[in-house]
Amino acid sequence: MNEIISKLIIYGDLPKDCILMELADICAQVKSQDYNKDILITRIYKQIKKILVIATDYGFDDNLWQNYLTYLLITDENPFSITCEKTGAQNGSVNHFAKNDFKAFMNLFHYDFSYLEKALDIDCFSTLSDYHAIGKPELMYNKNVSEKVQALSKKLASANNEDDFFEYVTGFYKDYGVGMFGLNKAFRIGNVDEFGHITFQAINNMDKVMLDDLIGYEIQKKKLVDNTKAFVEGKKANNCLLFGDSGTGKSTSIKAIVNQFYDQGLRMIEIYKHQFKDLSNVIAQIKNRNYKFIIYMDDLSFEEFEVEYKFLKAVIEGGVETKPENILIYATSNRRHLIKETWGDRSDVQVDNGIHKSDTMEEKLSLVHRFGVTISYSKPSPKDYFHIATELAHRAGIQMSDEEIRAEANKWELSHGGISGRTAQQFVYYLSAMEQ
Repeated sequence: MNEIISKLIIYGDLPKDCILMELADICAQVKSQDYNKDILITRIYKQIKKILVIATDYGFDDNLWQNYLTYLLITDENPFSITCEKTGAQNGSVNHFAKNDFKAFMNLFHYDFSYLEKALDIDCFSTLSDYHAIGKPELMYNKNVSEKVQALSKKLASANNEDDFFEYVTGFYKDYGVGMFGLNKAFRIGNVDEFGHITFQAINNMDKVMLDDLIGYEIQKKKLVDNTKAFVEGKKANNCLLFGDSGTGKSTSIKAIVNQFYDQGLRMIEIYKHQFKDLSNVIAQIKNRNYKFIIYMDDLSFEEFEVEYKFLKAVIEGGVETKPENILIYATSNRRHLIKETWGDRSDVQVDNGIHKSDTMEEKLSLVHRFGVTISYSKPSPKDYFHIATELAHRAGIQMSDEEIRAEANKWELSHGGISGRTAQQFVYYLSAMEQ
């Protein structure tokens, strides 16, 4: 196996502790006949466990070894794979090196582990090549992507030569992307190194809510859908600010939008106020990817002593560098103007032709003006609240009449934070627990 891996050029920069490199070292020791059998078996089982963990996370089945190699190929972000993601495979000298690597991967796909199993008296690789999962557990990652990866694995296993292999892999890059952005919907910002390079952490347990799950607010939802639809279709679109009372579904709407447009290449990166200074670096790392990104800021607001909003203003509009067309900023806030205004802000008010002007107030309000679409989510009326509660209760299978639900919902909101969609949802959770 070492002989095969040593021929890799584009995909050869693999960590020494990755599964493939560890197994290659084990195979080399077995062929040298200078090894401790028990130690090698222990090392092999550690790598088998890693493969099983990946298989469980992604819901892989059948040939787990080939699924793992496919996983390596679709998550390796290198200049070749990222270029293929953006523009597809182009004629060029780099294709010669890529096909060299794909020929090596073909050999790895059909690698014969029988000598290893015979020497160590194990059968784990034979089991991995014909693996049958018990049921299909809820996947940590998107089911559609999992199925596409397994489909690619089968195509790669059937490739007649490196040309077929090249066509299948580069076609996948173009259609679905490469790396974590192809496998996940949402991310947080991780560590930032001394060179400003940012790592992204996948959010694996994102709420699967859809817009239809949010009852009411039809006008608001339509404005959000229309803007996002234009964005993913490559048309001009605006940054969005969803503001209004708490518990009205602002954050839920953003999550639902990502779920709705995920299969059209929409991804979300959640960022917090203390990370605004890194916004420029975040944008630099994603601006050339073949995805549409929503940079999401939840519960956005600033106190008078906080100056992070200036980083945000510069990024949204007004900096030297134009914001890339594949990036929008969506924010939610309980404040209409985002930045707390005090009477002291009015101390520099001037009167010009009867118009009152304040530089301080204008600076703070200008942040809101940089969101092209502002959508108001107001607290529901009592009638709307009861409608939300009854509809959610019916969807949850609550066996109560509408009158009973409204009566209980009224009691609930009096002692649980007042009227809101969130209060109605919590009320239904309570009813569901009582019926179990």
